[in-house]
Amino acid sequence: MGIGSIIFILCFAGAALFFAKNVSKIRRNILLGKDVDRNDNSSERWKTMARVALGQSKMVVRPVPGILHILVYVGFVIINAEVLEIILDGITGTHRMFSGLGSLYFWLINAFEFLAVLVMVSCAIFLVRRNIVHIKRFFNPEMKGWPTSDANIILITEIALMIAFLTMNAADSVLMNTDVAALQEAHLGKYAIGFEGYFSFSQFLIPLLPDDLSTLMGIERGMWWFHILGILAFLNYLPYSKHFHILLAFPNTYFSNLKPKGQFTNMEAVTNEVKLMFDPEADPYAAPAPEEGDAVPQSFGAKDVTDLTWKQLMDAYSCTECGRCTSNCPANQTGKLLSPRKIMMDTRDRLEEVGKNIDKHGKDHDDGKSLLNDYITSEELWACTSCNACVQACPVNIDPLSIIMEMRRYLVMEQSAAPNELNVMFTNIENNGAPWQFAQADRLNWKNE
Repeated sequence: MGIGSIIFILCFAGAALFFAKNVSKIRRNILLGKDVDRNDNSSERWKTMARVALGQSKMVVRPVPGILHILVYVGFVIINAEVLEIILDGITGTHRMFSGLGSLYFWLINAFEFLAVLVMVSCAIFLVRRNIVHIKRFFNPEMKGWPTSDANIILITEIALMIAFLTMNAADSVLMNTDVAALQEAHLGKYAIGFEGYFSFSQFLIPLLPDDLSTLMGIERGMWWFHILGILAFLNYLPYSKHFHILLAFPNTYFSNLKPKGQFTNMEAVTNEVKLMFDPEADPYAAPAPEEGDAVPQSFGAKDVTDLTWKQLMDAYSCTECGRCTSNCPANQTGKLLSPRKIMMDTRDRLEEVGKNIDKHGKDHDDGKSLLNDYITSEELWACTSCNACVQACPVNIDPLSIIMEMRRYLVMEQSAAPNELNVMFTNIENNGAPWQFAQADRLNWKNE
């Protein structure tokens, strides 16, 4: 085993271990949430995942970015199938291990190159849309700083990886088509694999390359290392980036809420109380009184991320920050403070903060902060019309509304901090059995007018 193979194995193993460590932290953070059952109706869940995550059905609602995203997504995934060959070559010290497939191999590399060009073009268009066209949804207040840089870093990285792939193929094809005797004389015999012909797209880069065989080998090796190390770096960048949705989109759509939009959850204890109030035959003293030492009663709603469910926390990590939810939000369109995208970004940021506190101080550490007030204000929450436009628009079935409603529930039931308009309605319901400010006996008076 050569020194190159040893270095490659160490790099690959280190990258894999570091990625696994970061993924385990994200999994730990998600599982800080409360339990919720999302294992029902598995057939419908598989269909939803295939349609939304794999089929990108909600992306193409906006055709231009939707089609470009599909090209980047499909192209990058398929091209990286070639990584299997690179990994095996790196471990064993061979060169183009799968070239023995002959014409099929030649066809596959040509297809990869075609996809690489499409990925480059699509990423370039995305960069123009973000930085020159200045599409409004990319410039909301929550997108200042790191979120904008994050998107640009990923797009530039993907272009750089595709350029490296094409340049590697161009230099390699020249070497593989060189006379065997000349290769052996230059101590480059491993390139003499009996491969003839040039690849469809990388051949246009050949005129830009030098004629010297040693320099060509240096370019080919340099691009090979840049390509594989770039992919390993990209992999380990994902847990720190919004692009972790590449991995989470599939489980997140599988565990989607299959209930009708607008159907809210109710706490069982509250539901039972209401049923008791409306049942004239019920005995309010029938249930045994809680004994001393019983568990603390369950709190209402959500103040911090640990009050949310694991699915809501997975939603936060799955957010692509595309802004479709915010651009469809009627409250945001009318200038109100609410941005559903910010709700998800704030939830993820707070969850990351809680996770770091656990790593540093232990699970029971209290930093005196919470998602409510420190990240999300009550003004944002009460601006929501609960119309579900954000839920409908999300390409990966994220549900910002469920987080908003849980935090509203906390404000109302734990802090009695509802807006005055709601308090008036609550009082009317309590006194009159209806949200209007007149007695039940007067409800039909309009018929006599």
